[in-house]
Amino acid sequence: MSSDSTKKTISVALGVCLVCSVFVSSATVALDSVQRQNKKLDKIKNILQAGNLTFNINNAEEIFKEKIVPVIVDLENGSVLDKSKYTADLNPESFNIKSLSESKNYGKDILPEEDLGNIKKRPKYMLSYEVLNSDKQIEKYIFPIFGKGLWSTMYGFIALNKDLRTVEGITFYEHGETPGLGGEVDNQNWKASWKGKEMFDEKGNEVLTVLKGKVDPNDPNKNKQIDGLSGATLTTRGVGNLIKYWMGEDGYAKFLGNIRKDI
Repeated sequence: MSSDSTKKTISVALGVCLVCSVFVSSATVALDSVQRQNKKLDKIKNILQAGNLTFNINNAEEIFKEKIVPVIVDLENGSVLDKSKYTADLNPESFNIKSLSESKNYGKDILPEEDLGNIKKRPKYMLSYEVLNSDKQIEKYIFPIFGKGLWSTMYGFIALNKDLRTVEGITFYEHGETPGLGGEVDNQNWKASWKGKEMFDEKGNEVLTVLKGKVDPNDPNKNKQIDGLSGATLTTRGVGNLIKYWMGEDGYAKFLGNIRKDI
């Protein structure tokens, strides 16, 4: 083969490689953008589901913008962070529980004796959501929650009525629990059973319990109890513990206390 032919062959091969690499890079960027958008939409749907809001796949983002007001809560004192103090990492658009938990500036190590959710670290601030009615008055509050199950950390949302006592709904949008057992946290009937349950009594004491078994319909405390997940004792325990943690003093209790002063 002549020297010129070899050069042409190499040039063509390099050209093909260059075109392919550009195509692959472009496809990767486009796919990454789609995946980010899908993840964002999935989280929005879970927030709306937890708040027991009516929506469909086509109007979820519109309903979210219309009815949901994100606020960043300082868990140390229960205050709402003023927008003037937002940073590149600490704002509703970029808020990331995982990265903030690990952050030197925004993360907090949890004392073992206080770590009911078995999460070891959490953000000092949490992004929460106010749900507005047609008169632009707050009718519900939605709170991110997370904690260990059997195999994974479960991430979700729980919503309370404006009375701050009654559960409106719960969802889990990310977990790695055993399908068919711990994966029952995705069961629609089980999630629906949370609506109307009593999270706090009239004095603000946390009273809701996730049982190991089924709620006895004749038990006078049935409205303060949730069915356990059949065959998933450790996942059930994890759900109960993470609820106790996030509704407790190291979680949203101070924020809830501040709101109760105005009720």
